[in-house]
Order: sequence, then C-alpha cells, then structure tokens
Amino acid sequence: MGIDVTVPSIARAYDAVLGGKNNYASDRAVADELRRITPGIGDLGWANRAMLGRTVRHLAVEAGIRQFLDLGAGLPTMDNTHQVAQRHAPSARVVYVDNDPIVLAHGRALLEENDATAVVTADLCEPEQVLADPGVRRLIDLSEPVGVLLVGILHHFRDDEAVARVVDAYMAAVPPGSHLVITHFCDIGPDAWELQETFRRSLGTGRFRTAKEIAAYFDGLDLLDPGLVPLVMWRPDAPVQEPLPVAQRLMVGGVGRKR
Repeated sequence: MGIDVTVPSIARAYDAVLGGKNNYASDRAVADELRRITPGIGDLGWANRAMLGRTVRHLAVEAGIRQFLDLGAGLPTMDNTHQVAQRHAPSARVVYVDNDPIVLAHGRALLEENDATAVVTADLCEPEQVLADPGVRRLIDLSEPVGVLLVGILHHFRDDEAVARVVDAYMAAVPPGSHLVITHFCDIGPDAWELQETFRRSLGTGRFRTAKEIAAYFDGLDLLDPGLVPLVMWRPDAPVQEPLPVAQRLMVGGVGRKR
C-alpha cells in the first residue's frame, strides 16, 4: 500500500494513545510525547470513544436514525459506530470515510461479512466527491435522515481549509431530521497550547479552537441538551466527579439536529 511507517499518522497515533496494536514506532513516539505533556491523554481518548458510543446510541434509539456517515473515522477499535448502531438498530447502515490506506485495510477486514457497512478511502474535505462515492451511495440514502459524525477530526484542519464550509456542505446535503456530532480539542488557555504545538510538530496538524468557534459549526441546527460540553458531561451513563481534571477539559462535543 506504500505506507511509510517512519512517518506518524493521525489514525495510528490515536490508536497508540488508546493502547491499540495497529501502529508503528513513529506513532508510539508521538503518543509518548502526548502523554508526557498531558498524562491523562489516554483517558481523554477513551472519553472520546465513549461519547461516540453515547451519541450513536442516542441517534439510533431516540432519534430513529438508521444511517451513519462517520467522517475521518480512524482505525477500528472497541465499540465502533456500526457495532453500537446495529446493536440498537439491526437495520442501521454505516459508512466510514478516511484518507489513511491502513484504515481501509483494517476496516475492510473487520467488515468483510457485514453488507450494511462500508469503508471508503476519500478526503472528507471534498464533500461532493465523498457523497458521490459508490460505497457511500450504496448505503446512504440522502432522502432520509443521516447521522453525520465528525468525531475527533476537525482540529486536524487549518482555518484556511474552510472547515465551516465543509461541515455546512455535508449538512446541506442531508434532509431535516439529520444530526451532526462533533468532538473537538478546545483552546482552554495555556494548558492546551503545548499539546497543540506537539500535534503540529509531530503530525503536521493541530488547531485547537475556542468553545465559541466550535459552537459556530452548529449554526442553523438545534443544539441538543446539554449543549457543547466536555465529553464526559454529554449525557453520561454515570455521575461525573467534578471539578474535571485538565485532560478532560481539553475536548468538547455536542450534537445538533437539522430542522
């Protein structure tokens, strides 16, 4: 597949932070540096996965969503989108989109016996191309509500990559009743800045945005309660002890519904 394992990738470094095995020494070096700066980064990574699970469960059970577009999905791990969705709604259809070839390889191996799920290699910053992809068109019916997931990915795009335009394009393509899920690293001040610089230096990307900037991605949508909050605070399954440690305040997330 022509993968240069000496160059860390976003998907594999995240896998390393989670303690996974689908990564290389270059990715583990990035994960080690992130842990040095923010010792709770591993717990934050799992909080991100847990929020993905809670939001997908909500969309499947409470909102009646039966199709999901997981953009910038990363490597498969525990309780992936299709597993959560199909556990609660067996007819749910899921398409994962990522531009890392190793994601395609691992994803297809995981999903080879699941006709209701597909993995597509594409650049999520090209919404028209993504939505026209045969793998997407086979499973996603744009006349029915869609769960659009941008979990832990938008902070890897610079402002000049027109992030808001990309988000708006996906939401313009889906009908009313569709939902948008976003989790994003948050600029909470000095505690976030060194981590952001490590992202930029090691992975070539990293733009932690303020809560106000992140909330703007939901403009025109109905932001569901409890709003844009630290990940562990979004409809937790168990009481959350406060005050939150620094690491757990470094990412926020929310869910918006298209009217």
